Amino acid sequence: MKAGPMRHRGLLSKEERVQNSSGGYDRHWVDVGKVWAEITMPTGRIMPVAEQLKAVISAEIRIRPRADVVAGWRFTDLRSGATYTIDAALLNNERDMLRLLCSSVPNP
Repeated sequence: MKAGPMRHRGLLSKEERVQNSSGGYDRHWVDVGKVWAEITMPTGRIMPVAEQLKAVISAEIRIRPRADVVAGWRFTDLRSGATYTIDAALLNNERDMLRLLCSSVPNP
């Protein structure tokens, strides 16, 4: 993979559950690492969810291969502040690029 298209600096985060004082759990996002990425194919659609219209933006984010990235993690573009939930992490045939199929997070 050429380094030229990978011009977006991003932050990978994973969810961690921390027990609170009432016996339940709070969700916290723990930073895993910063990566260079290429963000392509942003598409948008409006879906009816619970009697409301919800805008969903989908994107394909390409990064260098990492063995620890799984669905459910988040990717945050550090320049624009846009946050995406990783729906799938797919390694290509040459094993030199990891494709992250993502959807937007409205209020991270």
